[in-house]
Amino acid sequence: MQIPIENIYYLLCYAWNSLEEKGRVSVSIDDKTTLLDLFAKVLINGIKQLLKRGIDRNYVSETAEISGVKGKLELAQTLKSNLLLQQKTICTFDEFSANILPNQILVSTILRLLKTQNLDNVLKHELRNLQRRFVEIEPIELHHAIFKNVNFHRNSLIYNFLMNVCEIIYDSTLPAEQESKFTFSDFTRDDARMNRLFENFVRNFYAIEQKEFSIVKRENIEWNFKNVSEESLKYLPQMQTDITLENEEQKIIIDAKFYRETMTLHYDKEKIKSANLYQLFSYLLNQESDGFKTALKTKSATGILLYPTIEEEYDLQFAYHEHNIYIRTVNLNAHWRDIAARLQKIISF
Repeated sequence: MQIPIENIYYLLCYAWNSLEEKGRVSVSIDDKTTLLDLFAKVLINGIKQLLKRGIDRNYVSETAEISGVKGKLELAQTLKSNLLLQQKTICTFDEFSANILPNQILVSTILRLLKTQNLDNVLKHELRNLQRRFVEIEPIELHHAIFKNVNFHRNSLIYNFLMNVCEIIYDSTLPAEQESKFTFSDFTRDDARMNRLFENFVRNFYAIEQKEFSIVKRENIEWNFKNVSEESLKYLPQMQTDITLENEEQKIIIDAKFYRETMTLHYDKEKIKSANLYQLFSYLLNQESDGFKTALKTKSATGILLYPTIEEEYDLQFAYHEHNIYIRTVNLNAHWRDIAARLQKIISF
């Protein structure tokens, strides 16, 4: 399945919950734009926006050899280095600096892109110019845990957006055979990553764009087994929906699945993937409640299996007791307005 580059950018911005930043960090996209060039353009334009408002600074603990005393005197290190005769000391002190983790990630990502094969030369030139604006910032070795250590405040939406861009660049660039070089790996060919992206996109799209349901979330569902011992309970797998939409009167559970083929073939006949249907069916049955306020809503909850369109659209419908179950598809190759309209239609009964 070939998804247009512009639509990939939309999916990512919804998945990152960064629509405001998408409008602010505009990029030109044409048929010749590759994913690698797209990410480089987004990073470049985002950093330019960041420089206009000013990069963040904070107090950073630093230990250094200085004349006199500043902050905490490191006496043992000072004596060991015989610095007192030179009227110098080793001290630890706080310095107000731009050399903080988010800026270090930005610089390290710029350097990583400059070493990535097949990046557009014009973009490389722009990245080098940006690198010169960060001379006081030290690059660091990137790894997955480093991105989880970044703390954001309310005014850091642009940083949050750029950290997501940096992380996807890190995830998509692998060491090349040539030393100190990287090669770009197209993550759209990785079904597991695309499944996570599709699910996060759909959930955040509904959280942002629809107004009928006040609750949009992932929901943990308890198994409706009776008289089960604590020892047995701990072996049960967790049930968690991809998307639950809920208001005072209605509940919809959506299972978003990204596959290269929407249906499976059985004796040359198309069939719904049984595991997907069993999973959704289990969600619907186990979320049922006997509570006075919730029984009507949970016992008539709707289930939707949502797939990207491969070759044709599917609009299938089934019912079990009061539960309606729908099989729906959305064409990610369509114009963005059509994708948005289709998603709104899917939850309009």
